[in-house]
Parts: sequence; structure tokens; C-alpha cells
Amino acid sequence: FRKDNIYIIRAHHGLCMFYFKGKGYSADFIKNMAAFKNYLENNPLVLITCQPDIICDKCPNNVNGNCITEGKVSQYDRQVLSLCSLTDGDIMHYNELSNLILHNIIIPGKREEVCGNCMWTTLCRNP
Repeated sequence: FRKDNIYIIRAHHGLCMFYFKGKGYSADFIKNMAAFKNYLENNPLVLITCQPDIICDKCPNNVNGNCITEGKVSQYDRQVLSLCSLTDGDIMHYNELSNLILHNIIIPGKREEVCGNCMWTTLCRNP
């Protein structure tokens, strides 16, 4: 999930990072998500994608490398890409992605539009 010192991140996971509170599917998932968030705080280059990333690695919906909720989460990815004027495969520093999400989704109040049907949405209503 790293290529040439570039971290791969699903587009909608950039949005999840704003709201992560140490809760999730399992202890392994939480530990993995927290570690990835720590990597991102160093502002590495990231490749934004609609494919599985390191966060997906410990998700119980990941079965043999395939997401059983792919239809739903790929829609989240497409919404983030669209609202932030990005395309699958764009590479930038994480802080740039974070700022795009902040100014195009969070501040304008569009998070519910993107992922309001996510099972974790109640955690995101009170950042």
C-alpha cells in the first residue's frame, strides 16, 4: 500500500481521517487506522484512488482483497473526487488533499451527502 514512498489512500478515507476517534470494527482495525493517520500527519505524498488501501487491509468487509460493500464505498470515493475536482490516480501531499476535503466537503456541510448512509455516520456528526 505504498509505492515509491507514496502512500495509497482511498478518496473517502481522506474524509474519514477528519472524524476518526479511535473507534471502529475491531481492535486491529483501530490500531491500523491510527497508525496510518500518524503516517499522514507527516504530510507524505499520497496517491488518491478508488481501490483498497492500507485501511481496508484490516476491515472485516475485506474478504480476500475484495470489499463486500464495494458498491457503496466506491460511491463515497467518486463523490469525494467529484466535489474536490480530483481524479482517480492523482498524486499530491496529504495536507493538500486534506485541505481540499475541508474546503469542498466539510465546511460547506456536504459530508452527509457523501457518506450519510455509512454505519459510522453518527460518530462523524460530532467531530
